Amino acid sequence: MTVQNPAQARIEELTRLLDHYNEQYYQYAISEVTDEEFDRLLAELQALELAHPDWASPTSPTRRVGGSITKNFPTVRHRYPMLSLANTYSEDDVREFDERIRKALGGADVEYVCEQKWDGVAISLVYENGELTQAVTRGDGTQGDDITANARTIRAVPLRLKGTGWPARLEVRGEAYISFQVFDELNAAREETGENLLANPRNATAGTLKLQDSAQVARRKLSLFAYSLLGENLPYQSHSETLEALAAWGLPVSDTWRRCGTLAEVLAYIHEWDTRRATLPLATDGVVIKVNAFYQQRELGLTAKSPRWAIAYKFPAMAARTVLRHIQYNVGRTGAVTPVGLLDPVPLAGTIVKRATLHNANQIAALDLRLGDTVLVEKGGEIIPKVTGIVPELRPVGAVPVEYPTTCPACATPLIRPEGEAHFRCPNATGCPPQQQARLEHFVGRRAMDIEGLGEGKLALLIEKNLVHDPADLYDLTYEQLFGLEKTIGDPDTGKTKKIGFREKTATAIVAAVERSKAVPLERVLFALGIRQVGETGARRLARQLRTIDAVLTADRETLAAVPDVGGITADTIISWRDDPANRALIERLRAAGVQFEAAPEAEAPAALSAALAGRTFLLSGVFSQPREDLQALIEQHGGTISSGISKKLSFLVAGEKMGPAKREKAVKEKVPIISEEELLAMITTVDAAQADETGPAAGEQLGLGL
Repeated sequence: MTVQNPAQARIEELTRLLDHYNEQYYQYAISEVTDEEFDRLLAELQALELAHPDWASPTSPTRRVGGSITKNFPTVRHRYPMLSLANTYSEDDVREFDERIRKALGGADVEYVCEQKWDGVAISLVYENGELTQAVTRGDGTQGDDITANARTIRAVPLRLKGTGWPARLEVRGEAYISFQVFDELNAAREETGENLLANPRNATAGTLKLQDSAQVARRKLSLFAYSLLGENLPYQSHSETLEALAAWGLPVSDTWRRCGTLAEVLAYIHEWDTRRATLPLATDGVVIKVNAFYQQRELGLTAKSPRWAIAYKFPAMAARTVLRHIQYNVGRTGAVTPVGLLDPVPLAGTIVKRATLHNANQIAALDLRLGDTVLVEKGGEIIPKVTGIVPELRPVGAVPVEYPTTCPACATPLIRPEGEAHFRCPNATGCPPQQQARLEHFVGRRAMDIEGLGEGKLALLIEKNLVHDPADLYDLTYEQLFGLEKTIGDPDTGKTKKIGFREKTATAIVAAVERSKAVPLERVLFALGIRQVGETGARRLARQLRTIDAVLTADRETLAAVPDVGGITADTIISWRDDPANRALIERLRAAGVQFEAAPEAEAPAALSAALAGRTFLLSGVFSQPREDLQALIEQHGGTISSGISKKLSFLVAGEKMGPAKREKAVKEKVPIISEEELLAMITTVDAAQADETGPAAGEQLGLGL
């Protein structure tokens, strides 16, 4: 009889115990032990595995804490395409969908499964012999990025499946997300350290999945809901059976799904969750309706863009009534003055709304807005509150129309309104404090110079102490100047105070981050400079074509305008910017500091994958199922070009969710075709049932959807 080593036995015991605690907490919200006890057991397991690496399991709970650094994310082709869904905002369309289904099936009985349309990020998990071996982003639906190291940190995702009955190889489609609670905790911590706040849970999730340091991913506490099972020779006849199997194997399946035998039950589910969605841990913007039986799915088949057997009903934006008490005018990086309504607090889509955007002077005039008005507030996409209307019958007697300011609320400089623009602007670019702060925040941002640790609060402190006035000053900072700087600030909403400052580790890290930023590619330096109308795409084009900052500074208007996605208007703004002596001095100081002002070889355009979009220009607007930068890169890899504005020369406007009405109106006026993300992807590749697998879907197999 073999006697097991005590250390090996303890490793196995701790592994089973910690897996159990993870499952109870992340799937059933049951805390069987305190956080302190869990961390103690995890630390004990880590120490034992370090001492006895041969006994450490590849699916150990310690593998969830991260630690690996990924310099790039390899591209992986999906074995089963991650298709999108046809969307509808009308219950009548749902009825028509049901009629089409029944007619196509010859009047046969149909059962549906209704699920939440989660507002997260779709990923695919591959299990081989029960162990998680790969995780891939949705990408373009045909191929995505390998994010296995990051997905392994998601505690809700089992590294090894429970139970029995799973095939040798299977794929699980799921929605990764950051819950409202965790999102609020992350932002509270970032606010405490003076970092920029995360915009919203979905964008934070997408960004987290692409972080290079998996230890940082682990700290973001991602979670996941599984919604689809794929594989060969699966012993299931319906989608509902696969959901039950996923749950039995330890995968997190939301208990909100329901089998519906009639259209009336489908509509009842929609009505129920339109009301209850605010109680969920993450945003849901609709309901996915799927034919349950796999044999009926196969009979119904697919279009080039989506399955015929499924549809997504989108909820109307959540709305509330409240009173507008005041208007605050904020000055942005480019001097644009944006009005924000200060409201009586009102619950909306799971949060308390106190502020809402009023967009611009045109919107205020169109609403005939007055202080004291009872206003309608919507949370577009469950993210950004906005005032969409008023209740005229509740208007106070004697209320007078809002008058837009004529001088800058920060520096009192007379405002200007360039012809054709909706925003009033402050022209005092270098002397207006909010512009100065915003320009610095833009410069240090992740997509620009990526100087991590210099958030809003710390930059404000540096400005206050006269250490930093413009971006070049950052390169003069020393550890001795930073260490010990501190300030106590108050929160006007809560009355609480907090300290912002530079301790030893923070000061050291920031000096190092500033030094690393000197090697940032030219295209990101050009973007960081904050030249009006030069976005990421324009900066990338300038860097690839002109190659050096000196070429940008000396090129004539014709040369600049000839750069793709630049054009005459942007050329004029570049010339105006470079002719300003202060900007010329800034460039020379950055050059002296060692900032990279020549394009590296990798700044060339990415290798072409096809010429499917050759000769066509695209503009993307709105929110998409994947980061906009990824879609833009995909267009370029297939021969297309990205435009910075709408004109008659634009081939297509790609409309995402929550695209502004102004862009749509201008596209219609210029007769520019408007297409969806799905239609864009269909232009690149046509996916049909035969392409899903060379041998075709096996019995009980379901095609995956990128929801």
